[in-house]
Amino acid sequence: MQRRYSLVHLTLCGVVGLGLMLLMPDVEAQARIIFSSDRVWDDFEWEIFVMDTDGGNLQNLTNSPGDDQYPSWSPDGKQIVFTADRSGKDWNRQIYVMDADGADQRNLSDNDFEDSDPAWSPDGKRIAFVSHREGGSKIFVMDADGGNPKNLSNNRAPDYAPSWSPDGKRIAFYSWTNGNNEIYVMDADGSNPKNLTNHRAWDSSPSWSPDGKRIAFDSWRDGNGEIYVMDADGGNPRNLTNHQFKDWEPSWSPNGKQIVFVSDREVDGNPEIFVMNDDGSNPRNLTNHPEDDTAPAWFGNAFSVAPAGKKLTIWGQLKQVDR
Repeated sequence: MQRRYSLVHLTLCGVVGLGLMLLMPDVEAQARIIFSSDRVWDDFEWEIFVMDTDGGNLQNLTNSPGDDQYPSWSPDGKQIVFTADRSGKDWNRQIYVMDADGADQRNLSDNDFEDSDPAWSPDGKRIAFVSHREGGSKIFVMDADGGNPKNLSNNRAPDYAPSWSPDGKRIAFYSWTNGNNEIYVMDADGSNPKNLTNHRAWDSSPSWSPDGKRIAFDSWRDGNGEIYVMDADGGNPRNLTNHQFKDWEPSWSPNGKQIVFVSDREVDGNPEIFVMNDDGSNPRNLTNHPEDDTAPAWFGNAFSVAPAGKKLTIWGQLKQVDR
C-alpha cells in the first residue's frame, strides 16, 4: 500500500529541520585546537596558537613579551583562558582570558602570587586553576570573571593540572605525594579526594573523556612517557601509545573518538602536536615545526567527526503517520 504523509506533518518536519540547520551551523568549521608554542620568539617565549583539527589554518592569538601557555576553551568556544607571565616579576604568572580571536586580553587573577593551569568548568561559570597564594601549589576555583577565589585541595602536597568531569561535579588533578605524582579526583567543592592511580611511576596530566567514563593521562610506568587511559574510578589502566619516544599532555576530542597529545617522536626530537584514535591507533602529526608545540586543547561540537574541511551531514527520517 502506498505510504501517505499528512501536509501538516511534512510542514512541521520542514520547520523543525530548518530550525536545526539554523541552530547547528557547519560544526566541523567550529572544531579547532589551541596550543602553546615558542615558534614566534628566539628566546623561548611562549605564545598561544589555534589551528583546524587537521593542522591547517594556523593562527597566532597572542604576541606579547613573556610566556602565554596552557590554554583552555570556554564551553561555548567564545573565549580562551590561559596562563601569562607579563608582570615582569619573578614567579608571578597570572590567569588571563581573551576572545577566541585573541582580542580583549585581560588579567583575571591579578595578584602577587603564582597562578597557572586554568580549566573552564562545563557550565562556563567557574575556572579551576593552580595557585601559590596560600603556600605551595593548590587547586583553586574562581568565578569566570575572576571573583570569589577558593582553595579546594588545601593539603600539604603540591597539586597540579585540574580537569573537570563533563557534569561539573568532580575535578581530576595530579598530586606530588610521597615523592611521586599520582592522579586524584575530588568533588567540585574540594571534598572526598580519592587516589585513582596509586602506582610507583609518575602519573600526571589527567583529561576527562566527554562521556565521563574514562580519564586519559600520561605516565612513566613503562619506563618512558606514554599516554594511558583508565576508567573514571581508576580501574582498567591501559597504554595507548607504547612508543620509544615520549608522549604526554592528552586532551579528548569533543566526540570522545580521538585524543590530541604532545610527542617528541619526530626526527628533530622537539615536541609536536599529534592526534590518534581513542584506542591509540592511527597517530598522526598535526604540527611540524622546528620549535616546541605543547598543551593542546580541543574545541568543537560533539558531532564533529571528520578532519576540518569535510562536512558533516545529518540525516533525518520522517515518521510514518498514515498508511
